[in-house]
Amino acid sequence: MGRKKKDTIEYAEADLFKTLLRLIYAVFVIILLLFGYVALKEDIHEFLDRKVYSEEELIALNKRADARRMAQLEEEKWDKVVDGVHIRTGLHDDKDLQLIIGTCTACHSAKLITQNRATREGWHSMIKWMQETQGLGDLGTNEPIVLDYLAKYYAPKETGRRKSLEIAEIEWYILDLEEESSLQ
Repeated sequence: MGRKKKDTIEYAEADLFKTLLRLIYAVFVIILLLFGYVALKEDIHEFLDRKVYSEEELIALNKRADARRMAQLEEEKWDKVVDGVHIRTGLHDDKDLQLIIGTCTACHSAKLITQNRATREGWHSMIKWMQETQGLGDLGTNEPIVLDYLAKYYAPKETGRRKSLEIAEIEWYILDLEEESSLQ
């Protein structure tokens, strides 16, 4: 009888161990499901709340998506450089163009740059004026880069009258008005 009791206790312990393992497994699966739900909650709700669209609604949605894609393509074209000029700003293309755009157009239009001309010293005095009166911060190590760019592309142009004609080099002819009138 002692042996039978011992076997029964061993079987009971084995059953208890198996039950405990099943319980741990069930808790682990529940925890995994909870983590999965938290991670995918938005997607699950979106899937459950999805709307069934009619054919007309789908066509309208596709047209709007196409319009957004076209607008994005236009925006990409808008930021291109053509003939050495950045289309969006009108500024000359240069390795430092993005620095110039970020530094200057944060406060004013690029037109303010393109319509003005100055020497390096003139641009420097404009920058100092903007710092003293308009709230422009210190440009630090970028100041020489900005000044080099402005002086290179927006320096004063020599303008004025066209070059005088050299009268001696002109091949003159006499207009015969009588001959012209007889041809008509």
